[in-house]
Amino acid sequence: MMKRLVVVGNGMAGTKCVEEILGLEPDNQFQITIFGAEPRPGYNRVLLSKMLQDESSFEHIVTHPWEWYQENNVRICAGERVCCIDTAARTVETETGTMEPYDILILATGSLPFIPPIPGVRKRGVIAFRNVDDCETMTQYAKTYEKAAVIGGGLLGLEAAQGLLNLGMEVEVVHNAPYIMNRQLDQTAAGLLQRKLEQQGMRFRLEKETTHIMGRNRARGLMFSDGNRLETDLVVLAVGIRPDTGLVQGSSLDVNRAIIVDDYMRTSIPDIYAVGECAEHRGISYGLVAPLYEQCKVLAHVICGRKTAPYEGSVPYAQLKVAGIQVFSAGDIREEGNETALMEYDGMHGIYKKVMMCKGTVTGAILFGDTAESTSLLGMVRRGATIAELASQDKGASRAEQEAAKLPEEETVCACNGVNKGAILRAITADKLKTVEEVKCKTKASSSCGGCQPLVAALLKNASSSSSIADTAAAPAVQDPVAVCGCTHYDHDSLKKAMVSARCRTPAEVVSRLGWSRQQGCEICRPAVLYYLESLGLRDGSVSSQWAGEAAIQFPTQQDGEPLSASLWFMGLNGGKKTFSMPALVGGVAWEEAARIKERLLAVWRGCALPSPVAVAVCPGPEYSGGVLVHDIGLSRSPAGWEVYAGGHAEHPVRQGRLIGVLENAEEAVFMAAACLQIYRHHARYGENMWEWIERTDILLLRESVLDTAFRSELVGSLRDYNADRVTG
Repeated sequence: MMKRLVVVGNGMAGTKCVEEILGLEPDNQFQITIFGAEPRPGYNRVLLSKMLQDESSFEHIVTHPWEWYQENNVRICAGERVCCIDTAARTVETETGTMEPYDILILATGSLPFIPPIPGVRKRGVIAFRNVDDCETMTQYAKTYEKAAVIGGGLLGLEAAQGLLNLGMEVEVVHNAPYIMNRQLDQTAAGLLQRKLEQQGMRFRLEKETTHIMGRNRARGLMFSDGNRLETDLVVLAVGIRPDTGLVQGSSLDVNRAIIVDDYMRTSIPDIYAVGECAEHRGISYGLVAPLYEQCKVLAHVICGRKTAPYEGSVPYAQLKVAGIQVFSAGDIREEGNETALMEYDGMHGIYKKVMMCKGTVTGAILFGDTAESTSLLGMVRRGATIAELASQDKGASRAEQEAAKLPEEETVCACNGVNKGAILRAITADKLKTVEEVKCKTKASSSCGGCQPLVAALLKNASSSSSIADTAAAPAVQDPVAVCGCTHYDHDSLKKAMVSARCRTPAEVVSRLGWSRQQGCEICRPAVLYYLESLGLRDGSVSSQWAGEAAIQFPTQQDGEPLSASLWFMGLNGGKKTFSMPALVGGVAWEEAARIKERLLAVWRGCALPSPVAVAVCPGPEYSGGVLVHDIGLSRSPAGWEVYAGGHAEHPVRQGRLIGVLENAEEAVFMAAACLQIYRHHARYGENMWEWIERTDILLLRESVLDTAFRSELVGSLRDYNADRVTG
């Protein structure tokens, strides 16, 4: 029977949660109902300022059109505000009296504008800036009146002011601090920003406390604490937001400033979850898009019964969405408790960069005029990077392209839409995209606030200027060639090609035909030559003793908390040994499948030549800490089937394995793991660990190769042929 999933809130959090759930459960095991207070489909609230600035229409900021709900069998109740939750009966009730039962309830009620207790704040002509109705009200006022005042010089206030300017109004921003955006910028960056905005026509009144909104029936002006006045026809309040918790006030849910949730977005009542601006996690309620999307991903996995890492909080960051101005801020930029690690100021071009540190780690960053480094610096702040990493950054001319090249594929480029670098590169390659607009249409990257547009453009430029991807699977990236050793001028890649071209079948033929300087080679090249003869299928079996070697692949296993007395090794050609362990596997179907995978891989790979020792972890389910993410090959059973990972490393430098694919059954998982190892065997350099090879490999092409059923079978077939030849030979 399908579970009844009810979502209260049709905003960015509610629709994103449902979108993530549908992505994990395409067959939709849930009967989903969404209640939205606004009579509209889901739209991107971040882009309201663009709509106000006349850069977008409402149709352009819609993220989930009416057709989306219909196509995904999602029942949408737009314009239906939920007013009551009965946790005992497991029902919600709307203001119109509609009752809806639930098995799982997601609260995504968002936030409300904060209304300061200023006398006269309820008069006509005083509005907040929070939704489409507010934008439409401002547009109507601009047709009749001339002067507008915005109370609040933060992000939202400046964006509202810019929109009013574009509507033809005279705009003054009233702010109670010494400089604008004082929570995100320092005085230098704020000064640069203010001058830019003044050039566009905006005026400012700083360090002003509004004590009264003048006017008999409607707003006519502002009175300040210093006795000065400001005449205005429209007052826009943009002084902050507060979580919308009215629905749960008086209920048994734990509520502080917002609805309290744990690391898996669970509230104090089972089967009720909260996400987005209405949720309080570890004492913090976030009003940004990126944390919202991170929370939604975790919650979707929890609801679908999938294994997931906990949500551990987010680093706050901000990007101003005003045309022609680039501003970025992340982390802790306060002077108190921090030191300035780096500061660059180019007054001629209006470019400013400041990075803060505490005890040798990066804590915050400010960029003005050039935000190409925003994603890279945000990553540093998130992981607490060392100052040494900051100092090692390249200082070349094209900063955006350097930053784009350095980013790992899993790094998010467009936080507004949750698009990472890998998704953008896949789209560029698969669809031969040439412009930022094409990338925007295909992936949604840069379609919201536009802050990531320079980085998207740099990814496009890097992709177009890079060499074409080889037809062979996982062709390595081009690097400066380094000779294998002093016996030869060949590097590893050119040596393999030369051995095939010269039809070398023995070490002696390699030495004579390829111009070795030492007849017997050395301890570096001897095992490499022997390995390439073996892995390329060239060796005829006549190998002298001085060229012999051995390699091994270990399956980490453990029984009753103690290592097994007999390690399971694949014997190959290299001597290094590693020891890993994994928890005991208990009985049941999952254990039987894991055991079959282990035995099948043993049968296929026993005695095969490999570039470096490879440790394989097989885990029967998410409840076992099998270490699949820190082994060369990891296979883990999940509700969707068997997940296959490659390239993990448990020792320094620690590397997390990359997800290669998810297969429905154990046999297919064996084939995928075997295909990965076969590609690694053919393309890696001798002595190169799998994690090293993965890092210099086109991981997208590797995934495409092993996910291609025909190609995967061909790889496994070539391995069987190799084993047959080896046995009969």
